[in-house]
Amino acid sequence: MQTANLLPLVLVLAVVAYSLAYMRSRAVAAPLGGIRNLKALPFYYAARAALWCAIPALVVLAVWAGFEDKVIQGIVIASLPPDTWPESAGQASLILSQISNVAAGSLNPEFLPKHITGAASLLEAMQDKSGNFKAILVVLIAVLGATFAWTRVAPHINARKNVETTLRRIFFACAALAVLTTAGIVFSVFLETMRFFDRVPITEFLFGTSWSPQTAIRIDQIGSEGAFGVIPLFTGTLLISAIALLVAVPVGLLSAIYLAEYASKRMRSTIKPVLEMLAGIPTVVYGFFAALTVAPFIRELAATVGMEASSQSALAAGLVMGIMIVPFVSSLSDDVISAVPQTMRDGSLALGATQSETMKKVIFPAALPGIIGGILLAASRAIGETMIVVMAAGLAANLTANPLDSVTTVTVQIATLLVGDQEFDSAKTLSAFALGMLLFIVTLLLNVVALKIVRKYREQYD
Repeated sequence: MQTANLLPLVLVLAVVAYSLAYMRSRAVAAPLGGIRNLKALPFYYAARAALWCAIPALVVLAVWAGFEDKVIQGIVIASLPPDTWPESAGQASLILSQISNVAAGSLNPEFLPKHITGAASLLEAMQDKSGNFKAILVVLIAVLGATFAWTRVAPHINARKNVETTLRRIFFACAALAVLTTAGIVFSVFLETMRFFDRVPITEFLFGTSWSPQTAIRIDQIGSEGAFGVIPLFTGTLLISAIALLVAVPVGLLSAIYLAEYASKRMRSTIKPVLEMLAGIPTVVYGFFAALTVAPFIRELAATVGMEASSQSALAAGLVMGIMIVPFVSSLSDDVISAVPQTMRDGSLALGATQSETMKKVIFPAALPGIIGGILLAASRAIGETMIVVMAAGLAANLTANPLDSVTTVTVQIATLLVGDQEFDSAKTLSAFALGMLLFIVTLLLNVVALKIVRKYREQYD
């Protein structure tokens, strides 16, 4: 049985265990004078039974699913004749791919050696046995857990404490998993970055003004040494992000102020959903709009005033990206402004301040930390955008501050470097990890600075 089919089965068994334990707890409480004589409510006895049924079974299922393929593949490879054993990981992957395709019926076994077809039969048999044994083991553990919890329904047992302790441990495990996942991502990117710096000096990467990672396969070919200066990429990233924020921050912030303080309820209920719809439009649609409408308009407008604009410019990408991130600023700022206590507005107006003065002197300072948070979220969205830049700004790594020129960003280059089949032993591919690590560090520093700004201007209100 497949893992995807076992998951709903375990959940059904957990529901059954919940129901049986709930009924048993009420039956146990009936001779004692009601549920008030139990150490916990029937709900907690039932929840404990469901947890005992589901958690051990799901843990076994996750462990089994995580190691099942590797164990079976190791057994299949070991069953091959010694003279056909793979000499490298790449060759082993190719052999396993052939065996899997034969077992799945997508490859004709008549054109392959007999040891491949024999291994395919073994693979199919091992997968069937593993699936059956996995299903039996998981169901058995779920039933045993539910039975144990059912027998432990007693008036003197505090099921509430057991359930809360279990849930606390589950929440801690989830939080620890999130932290460990983040640490693992950073560590893996850091290792690949160190491999890149073994091939390219860090000074060339950080201070180089030319980016051309195309390297030749043979050392005697022309262009065998690429250029890995990151300054043009970060210049393009900052230029497009700055243009986007110049559009999104004023429009989003003023829209939020109008919706929160000046608009009627009918107007607010109409305009706010329309603004938030901008966040649901796919970025590829924004890219088409930028490439087919905004970029030609900017080029023609520049030509009318005697200026030259590229068909793919930073200005086109930045303007459309700014429209895209307006909801991030407006929605968060609107929520923050609306959350300011009404008593502060009433007090300011009672002292003779106008509505505009109340907004500038009272409400805006109180909402400033939240507004900054919304702007930072919009900035992070702009820095991480890829599709709009690819379609509207191009891939040219030009070191320029002219918004009418074609530029590229860090994220676009990362996507470009990792597209297709790549050899993870070349400076070209490893440079993507170095870009990712540098972008992570810059974003982290930006968040630290933002936190200091928020703490500086944060005010406490009763």
